[in-house]
Amino acid sequence: MARHKLENELIAIEVEEHGAELKSLVRKNTGKEYMWKADPKFWGRTSPVLFPFVGAVKEKQFRTKGQTYTMGQHGFARDMDFTLDSKTEDTLWFVLQSNEETMEKYPYAFTLRIGYHIEGNKLEVLWQVENPSEEELPFSIGGHPAFNRPKNCKIRFDVAGPLTSTTIVDGLVGNGTVDYELKDSYLTVTDHLFDADALVIENQNVHEVSLCDMEGNPYLTVTMDAPLFGIWSPAGPDVPFVCVEPWYGRCDSADFTGDLKDREWGNLIAPGGIWKARYTVEAV
Repeated sequence: MARHKLENELIAIEVEEHGAELKSLVRKNTGKEYMWKADPKFWGRTSPVLFPFVGAVKEKQFRTKGQTYTMGQHGFARDMDFTLDSKTEDTLWFVLQSNEETMEKYPYAFTLRIGYHIEGNKLEVLWQVENPSEEELPFSIGGHPAFNRPKNCKIRFDVAGPLTSTTIVDGLVGNGTVDYELKDSYLTVTDHLFDADALVIENQNVHEVSLCDMEGNPYLTVTMDAPLFGIWSPAGPDVPFVCVEPWYGRCDSADFTGDLKDREWGNLIAPGGIWKARYTVEAV
């Protein structure tokens, strides 16, 4: 599958057409690679785009238009081939359009555009969902970028804390929450931080998340306006990456039995409408 490259005086990126997935972000003056290499020993992906679902649906099924459909975790866009729509010296745009295959498992027409724009030491990830039909389009979308990290690191948030994480049980939202105390806005990554799955942070007005060394110096910062986000890494020792995931949607609650349009944190686009969002990765 073809890869496309962009670079300026400070950074260089590579994006694969399969999934429109960001595969590399390098700081040129140091040669430092910020993106996880997708080694299946830990996790075989680098930065998949989650669409039209974020997370799992209960019993791998969802209901809409009076019918029940089967859907795997995080939707299907990450496993489909996008088309390069345009390329300039600083921006790539990829497009995926609904087709017979997608309509069989998700009965809505859509156009999904994924963009990557570089400026200085920052990468801007752009999402645009278009509704070409005459009915409302329900969807969720999210990022899942995995960033290389040193063995010992801390995560800095632009809030004082505590952070309240929604409990995830067997891939679905449970009834409880867990509070994580922050020390001067930092949370230390430990071997057991993700034993109970991802940290899912909702309704806490967090817009900036930095990965830092143990002295608190940031080496990468994610800036976002997403209403919720995940922090995730496989459980266990010596995991060499951590994910910072801006989300517009999440998995079902364990007791959810409603229609697709009723899912928590879901989005609706009016007929003919366009929905846009973005997040930024700064390679310090």
